[in-house]
Amino acid sequence: MVTSLEPHQYTLKRSVSCCGVGLHTGRTVNLMINPASENSGICFYRCDLDSRPAIPARMEQIVDTTLATTIGNGEARISTTEHLLAALRGAGIDNADIEIDSHEVPIMDGSAAPFVHLLKRGGRRKQRALREVLRITRPLSFIDGEKSIRIEPYDGFKISGRIKFDDDLINEQSYSVEITRERFNQEISRARTFGFVEQVEQLWANGLALGGTLENVIAIHWDRSSILNEDGLRFDDEFIRHKVLDLVGDLALLGCPLLGHVIADRSGHSLHQGLMQTIVDNPDCWEFVKFCKRGDSVLRRVVSGEKGFAGRLRPFYLPPSNLSEASPSVCAA
Repeated sequence: MVTSLEPHQYTLKRSVSCCGVGLHTGRTVNLMINPASENSGICFYRCDLDSRPAIPARMEQIVDTTLATTIGNGEARISTTEHLLAALRGAGIDNADIEIDSHEVPIMDGSAAPFVHLLKRGGRRKQRALREVLRITRPLSFIDGEKSIRIEPYDGFKISGRIKFDDDLINEQSYSVEITRERFNQEISRARTFGFVEQVEQLWANGLALGGTLENVIAIHWDRSSILNEDGLRFDDEFIRHKVLDLVGDLALLGCPLLGHVIADRSGHSLHQGLMQTIVDNPDCWEFVKFCKRGDSVLRRVVSGEKGFAGRLRPFYLPPSNLSEASPSVCAA
């Protein structure tokens, strides 16, 4: 609930670094997360390129949603951003500069947990600026065939997800969680990415997923009733929890905390992008608010409504060609 929402922005106390392998290239990737000034947001820097191009972690930078979310600036790209961005959002970090020497974020163990531990080492520093929070005031939906994603007004940030596969292992799973720092760390961050063995083999044949191993992917057996990982699952419903993790990371590309209840049915990265685009296209369904504490009370102040949105989200409009023409959006009363 909003009583747990911290009014001020946060960055790291100190820089932290890690290295791992890229899921698709299989090459070593070095990454450093640095403190950043207030109101700067999250930004990646490709330090392996001469111009050290900056790639802001914002929805207008999305260039691909196949297999993972990829953002870019000109020719520079950063792929598989969702796990790191989920960790930053889950840790309550608003501003950070991320230096990386590859075009993909290291996969680590396939979850956000290693990044959560890294951010704990970096610590959190409160900044003077107040957070501006995107508050949903009317329901919004994005639909693509049998897949859909919806966001409704809610006095907090909640995600309810559902997936369905034609197998005995996953079958149908549902999960609903209030996204707080504590619950993200305990219930979401450790859920790993997963794939079917035959799909992984096909990716290998195409020169992709070269860094994918049983150390960073839940590999579902050909018989679709078991997994190849000897250590088993971390949660009985780890598959849907990982989908929730991906959704948290993708929605972080809105560039600010979100107040709303997201209901996702068999969604993926492209639908997440579609929901963000739907939000941008319907400014009468949301407002920006700031929160401040007075004693034990949390006070809300609207700083921008539908009549004052110009220059905030609208410049981040994505061309319709980036989204499926068969994916209509609707703003419901």
